[in-house]
Amino acid sequence: MDKNIDQLCVDTIRMLALDTVQKATSGHPGMPLGAAPMAYTLFGREMRYNPENPRWFNRDRFLLSAGHGSALLYALLHLFGFEQMTLQELKRFRQWESATPGHPEYEPDYGVETTTGPLGQGFATGIGVAIAEANLAARYNRRGYNIIDHYTYAIVSDGDLMEGVASEGASLAGHLKLGKLIYLYDDNKISLSGETLIAFTEDVRKRFESYGWQVIQVEDGNDLAALYAAVEEAKGDTHHPSLVMVSTHIGYGTPVQDTFEAHGNPLKAEQLAETKKFYGWPPDQPFHIPEEALSHFRKRVKEGKKAENAWQELFQEYSNAHPSEARELSGMMEGSLPEGWDEGLPVFDPDPKGVATRKAGGQVLNALAGNIPSLVGGSADLDPSTNTALKGMGSFQPEGQCPAECQGLVDGPLDYRGRNIAFGVREHTMAAIMNGVALHGGLIPFGATFFVFSDYLKPSLRIGCISRCHNVYVFTHDSVGVGEDGPTHQPVEHLAALRAVPRLTVIRPADANETREAWKLALLRRGGPTALVLSRQNVPIFDRTQYSGAEGISRGGYVMAEASEGEAELIILATGSEVHLALEAHRLLNDEGIRVRVVNLASWEIFEEQDEEYKNMVLPPTLTRRVSIEAGATLGWHKYVGVSGEAIGIDRFGASAPGGEALANLGISVDNLVSRAK
Repeated sequence: MDKNIDQLCVDTIRMLALDTVQKATSGHPGMPLGAAPMAYTLFGREMRYNPENPRWFNRDRFLLSAGHGSALLYALLHLFGFEQMTLQELKRFRQWESATPGHPEYEPDYGVETTTGPLGQGFATGIGVAIAEANLAARYNRRGYNIIDHYTYAIVSDGDLMEGVASEGASLAGHLKLGKLIYLYDDNKISLSGETLIAFTEDVRKRFESYGWQVIQVEDGNDLAALYAAVEEAKGDTHHPSLVMVSTHIGYGTPVQDTFEAHGNPLKAEQLAETKKFYGWPPDQPFHIPEEALSHFRKRVKEGKKAENAWQELFQEYSNAHPSEARELSGMMEGSLPEGWDEGLPVFDPDPKGVATRKAGGQVLNALAGNIPSLVGGSADLDPSTNTALKGMGSFQPEGQCPAECQGLVDGPLDYRGRNIAFGVREHTMAAIMNGVALHGGLIPFGATFFVFSDYLKPSLRIGCISRCHNVYVFTHDSVGVGEDGPTHQPVEHLAALRAVPRLTVIRPADANETREAWKLALLRRGGPTALVLSRQNVPIFDRTQYSGAEGISRGGYVMAEASEGEAELIILATGSEVHLALEAHRLLNDEGIRVRVVNLASWEIFEEQDEEYKNMVLPPTLTRRVSIEAGATLGWHKYVGVSGEAIGIDRFGASAPGGEALANLGISVDNLVSRAK
């Protein structure tokens, strides 16, 4: 290493990040100043990437879990030659529609691998990236052809390690022995409000060693040689994720070094002057980049292009030697669904007794997984209840990790080829890992839990929506129909809460055949995740010769049953397990000469995407007498029933009782619906 040029490059990163914050008069200067040597070690020495093709599939991934230090990331990307991260964008830091928001937002063309900011999210997301790499490598690499072969790096902070989602993730990553996962811990012992001594005094080394991580100490975060040696040591252990604990100084070189004042405020004018004097930097030249440093940074562009070209040549040889695997993998890397992906899906015969949509969903999922090799996932320790186990497709585990007793529990390989991911009772990190799997590319992740526990994973779900991840959340046990487990397990407000999340598509199918169509929609829709909300209790399978076809949910809402004679004078709207109540009320009311239309509004988000002509056809503006019924909070329903309408729902917590009894006592019944309709 050339200490002079390397130190100049580190200081260039520091000063560019500092000027970025100062120009915006907003941001976090302390972390970039302290962590710049770590970042330079990764981008300048260790990582393989091609700035001219930021989406190169086999690149090393870098996640800034300490997302408040975003100015560091933007400075790195600009200096190392990511063309779209221009100097002008750095000067627009934290401004409207800039490429440099206050916390990183997923934009791979700029080199930003994931959305971070809520602490712990990047930590857990990186585990998903490493899982995707390990799974694809195990399934598609062949002797002499390591087509999928890269590392996942992150810089994590004290705050990240305090968050519960990081603890969940660290536990699972250690169990899974993800040896290509390397995190550099910016151990500066300062958080936003003061020294970590006031709340965070645990022995981090012992904690992570107990999780099964390799832990390496770097005593001086400015020692580039020690940082390089530590990362090399981490790469040498292929059986454990690594935490490199790096002792750093927040706000290094500033008058407020090693204090919480360096965390989240731009420097005052006199502090800035002292800092630039400390670094020997021109005081009156903001965004100064020495030519010698820039030339050194940009050498990585040539190296990256060479690395990708070598990989492309290897992939061509692989394609010649293993054509079927190469074709399949190529399609997965492109994100396309294979030809015939929706063939052979179950078709359910009419049955008044019916089946729970969670059970139908399990049958559909298994049929899809047989057609779609990119489909992987699991549940938060709930497979027997959510029906989301992929039969015959193994469990994603380190080879030899599980004892002999496990062999009888899993049909298929117990190694990294397995497509079932056992997340354990870790809903929050499950959703964050799903984000990482999706952002890595090549795989479509699903994750399942009881609907009420969507609260546990909401922050990660939200990050998935901001990042437009192609995730599928399977939420079962969707109402007070859960029954005896009582209000702690009976979702009430959850549909309203999820419908409020931008870019999330919520689908609540009414029967088994709609569940099939809902899964198809979830796989076709891009630009954000989909939540499938499924019942625990049996619901009738409708005779579609009497009612509109199940494919009607492809438009979000549709007329399922029309008035028997003449134009409708009242509309009943319903979703999911309440649709059969609406149809029974439709029959009774029509028998009494009250002309009723039933609208199945399975997905509000998809319905709102339709043109006005279609929406007005389904819900004529002049037909204002409307009643909705849904076993959840009524919040939001008046958009569809109007001020003259009635919304039947549950605006209180449930109760421990048999499911049918709980529903009836809370007004989710045909009798109540008919009465309110009249």
